[in-house]
Amino acid sequence: MSAVISVDRLCVEFDGEHVLEDVDLHVKAGEFVALLGPNGSGKTTLVRAILGLQPYHHGKVALFDVPLQRFREWERIALVPQRLPGASSIPVSVWEAVLGGLISPKRRWRPFSRAERAAAQGALEDVGLWSRRHERLDNLSGGQQRRAMIARALASGADLLVMDEPTAGVDAEHIGRLTELLAGLHERGTTVLVGTHDLSSISHPVTRAMVRGPD
Repeated sequence: MSAVISVDRLCVEFDGEHVLEDVDLHVKAGEFVALLGPNGSGKTTLVRAILGLQPYHHGKVALFDVPLQRFREWERIALVPQRLPGASSIPVSVWEAVLGGLISPKRRWRPFSRAERAAAQGALEDVGLWSRRHERLDNLSGGQQRRAMIARALASGADLLVMDEPTAGVDAEHIGRLTELLAGLHERGTTVLVGTHDLSSISHPVTRAMVRGPD
């Protein structure tokens, strides 16, 4: 089975201090892996380093068996970050925000297809926000904004879904809905990597957990 994520002896430093040191992580196609640890354990830093958003001091990272430095197929990956930068100031509707996740360098100037619009609608229905699709994103609560970003990721149909603390600010009802949704994606072959401090709420579909202690 091919490796979707390969991390070998990864080290990340901030101001000369090691935030991550000699981290190994290998995720095969179709796995649902949880990065489990308290706040401050480096989960977010690891996720960012894997996706090329955080420089690392030494080590190797590959995505879909391609070294990170040469990887270009970013449309195969969907990210729901822990923090939603600028969400309070983005003058777009929920619908526009979700459709925006379908834009890639290969399809910047063509209109969205019927299938893409259907995927966006289905994702918003799945997270319980279809009725609020015309509202501005910054008018939603923090938990609702996170659900909108989850819908954005789901609509992309990516091969790898990376989620950092996806349940933060989300109420119990929608956490249950999200868990079942993730379980369905896993059953259909999507590879999932989730960073969380509380595995109990989404443990059902997880196939393997990597535990990190505090720094």
